[in-house]
Amino acid sequence: MPELPEVEVLRRSLEPRLMGETIEGVTVRVPALREPIPKARLARDVTGRQVVGLRRRAKYLLIDLAGGITLVLHLGMSGRLTLVPGETPPEAHEHVVFHLASGRRLRFRDPRRFGQIFSLPGEEIAGHRRFAHLGIEPFDPAFTGDCLRRSALGRRGPVKAFLMDASVVVGVGNIYASEVLFQTRIHPRRSVARISRQRWEAVAEAVRTVLGEAIAEGGTTLNDFTDGEGNRGYFQVSLAAYGREGEACHRCGEGGSIRRIVQAGRSTFYCPRCQH
Repeated sequence: MPELPEVEVLRRSLEPRLMGETIEGVTVRVPALREPIPKARLARDVTGRQVVGLRRRAKYLLIDLAGGITLVLHLGMSGRLTLVPGETPPEAHEHVVFHLASGRRLRFRDPRRFGQIFSLPGEEIAGHRRFAHLGIEPFDPAFTGDCLRRSALGRRGPVKAFLMDASVVVGVGNIYASEVLFQTRIHPRRSVARISRQRWEAVAEAVRTVLGEAIAEGGTTLNDFTDGEGNRGYFQVSLAAYGREGEACHRCGEGGSIRRIVQAGRSTFYCPRCQH
């Protein structure tokens, strides 16, 4: 599933190519995504409007249009959003197409149909049910170890689940949570009640570092992710823990090997020798 780094990579790849474009129309071939696409409202809201900005909130791509309307897209588990020449043949599972004044198409392909597309006035985003519960962005200057420590007060659950809680901090998905905990030498089952102030600072710094490196390397492509030009990410090559079960720990060498456990139905990878 595309996470924060992948959506940020997508935003950066599309921004210089979409800014100033005008949406002339939209074709919804399959409206039954994770939630049904409101076809009439979508067409009414976006048709004839110029793209004036691209933003990201958590794992949502926000395309700001003239007149205060925002087009909201979520890639779900398998979504791809690519900008292609108008004559490009349609792909399988190309469910939604935005037709641009330049003749190009912004197409949304989603084999598993867990994505979301809707539009609303930009001023309503913060209070919308999809956004109101979201926590702080990891690159916000206010995101610090003390911020995490305060959020953990009164909790006793495992730190990995805590980091993946979008009401605490957005964008630390399953892959990146394993990488953050490996970098900070914290066992993924450790209770948040047993983490010191100093270690929380290390966690906050590792979150920024891991996500920043993933963005710089184009995201992580394990199955479906590509950017707006169809390019795959390469951060998976740099993964130190995730997906490396049975391999030697990069830190311990042959003295330790990566193990896999399941937490809340998700695979967690860690080194039992240096993470405690």
